[in-house]
Amino acid sequence: MFAVGGYIDKTNDRKGVNMNYYERALELREETIAHRRYLHTTAEVGLDMPKAKAYVMEKLTEYGLEPKECGHGVTATLGRGGKCILLRADMDALPMAEESGEPFACPAGTRAHTCGHDFHAAMLLTAAKMLKETEGELAGTVKFMFQTAEETFEGAKDMIENGILENPAPDAAIAFHVTAGKMPIGLFMYNSTGTMMFSVDGFKITVTGRGGHGAYPHTSIDPINIAVHVYLALEALIAREADPNKACVLTVGSFQAGSAPNIIPNEAVLQGTLRTNDKASRELLVRRIEEVAQKTAEVYGGTAKVEPLSQVPPLICDPALTNKVAAYLQDMGMPNVRPVPGISASASEDFASIAERVPATFMYLSAGYPDDRGAAPAHNPKVRFNEEVCPMGAAAYAHCAVKWLAEA
Repeated sequence: MFAVGGYIDKTNDRKGVNMNYYERALELREETIAHRRYLHTTAEVGLDMPKAKAYVMEKLTEYGLEPKECGHGVTATLGRGGKCILLRADMDALPMAEESGEPFACPAGTRAHTCGHDFHAAMLLTAAKMLKETEGELAGTVKFMFQTAEETFEGAKDMIENGILENPAPDAAIAFHVTAGKMPIGLFMYNSTGTMMFSVDGFKITVTGRGGHGAYPHTSIDPINIAVHVYLALEALIAREADPNKACVLTVGSFQAGSAPNIIPNEAVLQGTLRTNDKASRELLVRRIEEVAQKTAEVYGGTAKVEPLSQVPPLICDPALTNKVAAYLQDMGMPNVRPVPGISASASEDFASIAERVPATFMYLSAGYPDDRGAAPAHNPKVRFNEEVCPMGAAAYAHCAVKWLAEA
């Protein structure tokens, strides 16, 4: 028996695969919320998240698992061999201020859980506890994946390179992602027939010219002028070269050059992302970004170097597994739970790197409010997520894993 955030668990020895995971998750509601609030208050970004990693490993150990570092993330397994299912949660925040007004808001002023990854890690911790309670009767193995750096599209790749898909190799994978906004709680939104989320190819274009005095531009090669033309040429790729029957989004979100109004600098730097829902479109446009940048720079006497910042494929869920998980969720008996098919998003998700290698499903779980508390969207400093989703997500992880292993 131990305390977590003021909650004392007296039922850690509960057994039986007939456990109602939603009822059990309701018993553990305050514990799950305590996990979420700790991670929220101590928000960390990027690959290196020492506080979150230590917390996850501590809790998994308390629950009777043997966690291990896997790259910058954490993994653990339980079960009895046989088929293996991977349950994944990301746990990184965003580099921004928080204006939610929550009493447990991150005090740093530079980091905030405005995408809800704190929920994912908290729910998976509770799922691990519940699954440990029924470990002796599981029909296979459950593998847990707590990853960092989803927002920078580095975390899944880091854990893959460090063996998350080996020893044991998972036969299937599941991930959930909470959503904010004015919507009812408990909707599981998925896509079993097409692209769930777009690919992302981040890029950095460094344009080099020749600096000089702003009064004598003819003696210089202006990289700002070149970069402006590169920007316009990139926009034309979408207007004139992308297949209009496919979805393609190109955004340049950073343009940096110069330090004074009367100096022509040596360099200008553009950074952006390309997102598509189609493999062929992605291959074409990635190639053309480099060609257009280099050729445009040459026209004006400069050079352009294109560097990839991220490379994540489209997230395409396995149809059979996705439909099975949707059916499992319908059978759980949770209030307001309703699978909603056909969702597609132009945002990107590095779980796609797992889904590219393992039959996988990814679902959004609504965690909004129907009133003004749900006014702000994800990635907004004022966003608020509904903590009543915690038992739903924890139960969904555990229930779906047990059902899939029993049928595999």
